[in-house]
Amino acid sequence: MEAMVARSVDQVEVRRISPRDTNYFALLFDPAGDAIEPVCVVEIFTQGGATPPNTHSHAHEFFYVLAGEGIAHCGGVSRPIRKGDALMLRPGTEHVIENVGTGKLYTLTFMQPNEGFAELIRAGERLELDDEDRAVLLAVEGVQ
Repeated sequence: MEAMVARSVDQVEVRRISPRDTNYFALLFDPAGDAIEPVCVVEIFTQGGATPPNTHSHAHEFFYVLAGEGIAHCGGVSRPIRKGDALMLRPGTEHVIENVGTGKLYTLTFMQPNEGFAELIRAGERLELDDEDRAVLLAVEGVQ
């Protein structure tokens, strides 16, 4: 096993779990392909999009907002989130992340343990990053 796993934006798989979903994932690293514990993605929410309500029995889920504005709903509490905010969700609590901004919402998202998250993503429909997505992932100046 190599000591380091690295890839560029051009090498990530982009997938949407279900055609009905309004969020999709740039899969950075996952347990099956990279022999690591956490699932690491950039989660991209279309304008007005949200995750379906979901719960993880054992996994912690971490979000760091790269761009955009949203609301995190978890355990009966709602909190606005925006660029620079970090959020950790504990296992066993239903949650929804909602994009309430005028553009897309981008989060760096980690889940540990995997709990089948990477498999759901990998089984989803393949997509491509658009110019806006690539700009955010490459941290191009001027993207909000």
